[in-house]
This record gives sequence, structure tokens and C-alpha cells, in this order.
Amino acid sequence: MQGEAGRELVDGFIGDSREPHETIAAARDLLAGAWAHRAACDELLARHAHHWELPRLALVDRNILRLALFELRSERAPHKVAISEALALAKEFSSADSPRFINGVLDAVARELARAAEKPAREEGEAGAEQPS
Repeated sequence: MQGEAGRELVDGFIGDSREPHETIAAARDLLAGAWAHRAACDELLARHAHHWELPRLALVDRNILRLALFELRSERAPHKVAISEALALAKEFSSADSPRFINGVLDAVARELARAAEKPAREEGEAGAEQPS
């Protein structure tokens, strides 16, 4: 949330938890991935957070969205699961209006990603249909 120093604090917090090793490793991996891909996530967020500039978004909401966008883009979890996890975080750590906003943004991103995934499959099918037997 506050640059590299904040990332190191969160990483330390994760490491101090009493969760199983696999959970800690997954959390660290998610944190590192979201941090490394934040520019791409922010570009998607800016495109789908209609009427909101990134700096105007609540910091908690912006970071919940970044985590979820990284999960959606990397296909680490089914889209519904990633969105559900983001909504649970928003309900716990953000304002009453945040879950609805976050759901709208993530649903739009998930639809865009699904269309993008379908396009190469359609093009491949069309190319295969053109090949003589």
C-alpha cells in the first residue's frame, strides 16, 4: 500500500501468521504477483472503474482490486472465486458501498478476459475450417 516498505511489512505480517505453510506461501505468491503486475492491473482498473480516477479510489479498494485483477489475469482461480474473495475482503475491510463497486469492476474485467480468451479459440477454429483436407 505504501510502496516497497509497505510490501515488506505485509510480507512480514504474513510470515508471522499461524496459518499453514502452504497458505503463507500462497499469500506471499499472490502479494508478489499483484505487486509485480500492478501497472497492468491499474490499466485494466482505469478502463473499467468508470468515472473514477485511480488516485481517487480508496486505498483499500484499489489494493483489493489489484489482488483480484492479478488473480483474474493469471487464472489462478476461477473468476467467480476470485471475485467472491475480493467481495469478502471488501465487506471486512472497506466501506458499505465498496462491495457493489468492486463487484461491478471485477465483473466487467472478467467478461473482457473471457471474450479475449474466446477470440483466439474462434480464430483457430476458423483457420482450421479453411484448411483443405
